Amino acid sequence: MARLGGMGLLAGYLLLLPVPSQAAAIAVKDASGRDITIADPTRIVSVGGSITEILYALGLGGRVVAVDSTSLYPPEALGQKPNVGYMRQLSPEGVLGVAPSLILALEGSGPKDAVAVLQAANVPFVTVPDRFNAAGIVEKIHTVAKAAGVPARGECLADAVQSDLDALGELQAKISKPKRVMFVLSLVGGRAMVAGRGTAADGILNLAGAANAITEYEGYKTIDDEAVIAAKPDAILVMQRGREALTADAVFGLPSFAATPAGQTKTFVAMDGLYLLGFGPRTAAAARDLAAALYPGQSGAALPSEGKAAIAACAQ
Repeated sequence: MARLGGMGLLAGYLLLLPVPSQAAAIAVKDASGRDITIADPTRIVSVGGSITEILYALGLGGRVVAVDSTSLYPPEALGQKPNVGYMRQLSPEGVLGVAPSLILALEGSGPKDAVAVLQAANVPFVTVPDRFNAAGIVEKIHTVAKAAGVPARGECLADAVQSDLDALGELQAKISKPKRVMFVLSLVGGRAMVAGRGTAADGILNLAGAANAITEYEGYKTIDDEAVIAAKPDAILVMQRGREALTADAVFGLPSFAATPAGQTKTFVAMDGLYLLGFGPRTAAAARDLAAALYPGQSGAALPSEGKAAIAACAQ
């Protein structure tokens, strides 16, 4: 009975949601290959921290009616907007309950059954591509801007970000010997879950002019002590997570990590998770800061957009 009640409530939401009109409609092909028609991009649910960053950078914060729990920047997004939960644990009722006219969801959002319900609802659901390289950031900006009906602002923001990425490329060219870096997501029972190929961590290391110490597999996996030692990382990279953050003492306190080059030099870098792995407008700056931490002799020169004039102009 509870399930039937929930389905009835969801059906009620679907009936109340706006029905798209063909007048001045926006046509978008999303990351899943679906052709989406958007009639009204003025009430947006943003699922994915980088999508929210892009919307605010485009000057569209006022259109955002709800965000997910990864939307930590700018702080007012999650601080002032309703929270629909973690992007991989969405509830159709929670998303549709804020009466959106457009849902922008980062590729990988879920669970699959919830996404299927949202895609079938009477409101456009656009899956935004999430590729962990420079071209992927620009593609993401263009997709969000087009779906929101502001392609010119998107072109402006993409150009500003591309200028940052070009400047980052000049920094990379000065690095003659890339350091081997291991990104540690978590420690459970003394075993480390670390990032392999095709991950956001792998992508940011490439942008920072470093080499991922783990190339044997894709995604995130738990590895044993022998694999940690064999990887020979020169540095350990982690996300800052408040009380749950990994510390240098916790990592290098393990014999396997203590035996690595990183353990011998105590080279440990901790950075904000969304800043480091979001692949949004600030990613070039994050890669620059990571490079400065890994290569102390390198200059952490300002990027073209850091005066904020270039980015601010795109919001008008």
